[in-house]
Amino acid sequence: MANPASYRPKTGEIPTNPGVYRFRDPHGRVIYVGKAKSLRSRLNSYFANPAGLLPKTYAMVHAASSVEWTVVGSELESLQLEYTWIKEFKPRFNVVFRDDKTYPYLAVTMSEKYPRVQVMRGDKRKGTRYFGPYTAGAIRETMDTLLRVFPVRSCSAGVFKRAEASGRPCLLGYIDKCSAPCVGRISPEDHRALADDFCAFMGGEAKRFINKLEKQMGDAVAKLDYEHAARLRDDITALRKVFERNAVVLSEDTDADVFALHEDELEAAVQVFHVRGGRIRGQRGWVVEKVEDFTTPDLVEHLLQQVYGEDGDTHGRLPREVLVPVAPSNQEDLANWLGGIRGAKVDIRVPQRGDKAALMSTVRENAEHALKLHKTRRAGDITVRSQALQELQEALDLPVPLLRIECFDVSHVQGTNVVASMVVVEDGLPKKSDYRKFSITGPAAADDTAAMHDVLTRRFRHYLQDKSAQVDESVLEADGPEAAPGAEVLDSTTPAPKAKFAYPPNLVVVDGGQPQVNAAARALKDLGIDDVYVVGLAKRLEEVWLPDSDFPVILPRTSQGLYLLQRIRDEAHRFAITFHRQKRGKAMTVSALDAVPGLGASKRKALLAHFGSVKGVKAATVEELAEAKGIGPALAGAIVNHFAAEGAEAVTVPAINMTTGEIIET
Repeated sequence: MANPASYRPKTGEIPTNPGVYRFRDPHGRVIYVGKAKSLRSRLNSYFANPAGLLPKTYAMVHAASSVEWTVVGSELESLQLEYTWIKEFKPRFNVVFRDDKTYPYLAVTMSEKYPRVQVMRGDKRKGTRYFGPYTAGAIRETMDTLLRVFPVRSCSAGVFKRAEASGRPCLLGYIDKCSAPCVGRISPEDHRALADDFCAFMGGEAKRFINKLEKQMGDAVAKLDYEHAARLRDDITALRKVFERNAVVLSEDTDADVFALHEDELEAAVQVFHVRGGRIRGQRGWVVEKVEDFTTPDLVEHLLQQVYGEDGDTHGRLPREVLVPVAPSNQEDLANWLGGIRGAKVDIRVPQRGDKAALMSTVRENAEHALKLHKTRRAGDITVRSQALQELQEALDLPVPLLRIECFDVSHVQGTNVVASMVVVEDGLPKKSDYRKFSITGPAAADDTAAMHDVLTRRFRHYLQDKSAQVDESVLEADGPEAAPGAEVLDSTTPAPKAKFAYPPNLVVVDGGQPQVNAAARALKDLGIDDVYVVGLAKRLEEVWLPDSDFPVILPRTSQGLYLLQRIRDEAHRFAITFHRQKRGKAMTVSALDAVPGLGASKRKALLAHFGSVKGVKAATVEELAEAKGIGPALAGAIVNHFAAEGAEAVTVPAINMTTGEIIET
């Protein structure tokens, strides 16, 4: 751990302007981003009495080795720049509101030729409209009901293409829950209009569609078309069922997101009810671990910043009102920022009485229950992870805490399609965004030890290059004509540099015994890296091997440290096997046309469609090849020359009379 006094800037060097500051660790990684009305006052608070800081803030200032700041023109600009850098660098000590569960959304892919309705989770995609979030059971029932009235395509791309090729729709097309655009029952324009109606209904225009269907049903009855009237009656019933499922809690012209939170000294739980058209359309929750001595207004500010900055909006648009338990810090600047995202005014209000205050109380009760449930579920996990990391550090006699562990595994089948994987664990939890895959060719694929040496060399060469680039950049900044220690002046729209994954782990784990461990240690030594420790976990007896050691370290079978190593090793093995199967599958589908220079995938398909097989392509002349779509005379000549040269290189095996042993002339 670094001493904060070793990198504390002089008070006179820190400006009193508003700005954004960043703490970096010894590897140049940004570990905390913050903003301040006065940079001098805020930064001095970290260094005046480090012993009096909160535990997590104390750990942050001791994990850092430098601090730098950016002066901006206003508090609004500092808010924008802080959000940009938090999103870019993902600092580990910043407040991050994590979903307490993964909520599904009802999504309509309007960017496709034939829009598709589906249930989606995870990151938002451009050109897709989202409605929700919902509970899993409710969203399936809602989707099934609405497809009766709005039969929009809901099948996958594979099912759609098979139906299109065969000329027969899938089951949903036969039971009238899909308009079957795959077989031409509806035009692309009419299908898109159907998808627009689906989105309009989900967006709160339910009454318009119900009234329209009621009028059509009346017309059908007047014409004595009772069968059509009965179908319309069932459609109206279905729409009313969906429409009335959500309770009316506010006036029908109210669009608002209602936030509430419940907190203790270490964590806070947040819940939000999404109200559209006076009805609760969805619910969502987050749990945050406190880092600094944040007040409730500070938490509310960071919450709105992350929720609306990350998603852009929640229901296809930001609501007119955002109801919060307390007014956030910089309320006016925050409202202006949200208004810029929405394209219209956004009111941030604290309800004091009436229906909105009553709804806020209900949301607060949900937040209180969510925090209790989170603590019940996580208490055991945090204790076990801490115990595992501590046991492992003590058993291996390591002088540093194991904040980051990387595990490597090599996978192949009898020396073919050799690949390797790297999985990462930070604070005892997997960090899948830092997983990496390696393809190994040439002499390095000769055996497992050579492959392990090659993989470690490639991985840590990236780290050394990144470290060298950071040193060069800092030298250039220091040589600037007006450079002050730790200071820079940027516009709030200046893009932040891309974060790197290449900072080193505290511990490298390899899947294997003494040979693999020695190969990994040799790779680090060749690169001049001496602050990364290496161990290996052998499968047979689950022994832990250290470099240049004749005897392994035997961890107790009930050791949490051993369990952690086994989980990391198994994850690396799974990741490597998955990549190996993908590569092997591609190798098994290689065509003789793949080696023809200048022949891409689309032209290969055109040749096979024209001639029917590779054999037909090989037998074709230049003139015949040029008749295929996209094949010109030059490319046709290259194809003929390629197969002619391939035939000349082929070795002719003579026929042998197996009875007499004499060679038969051909």
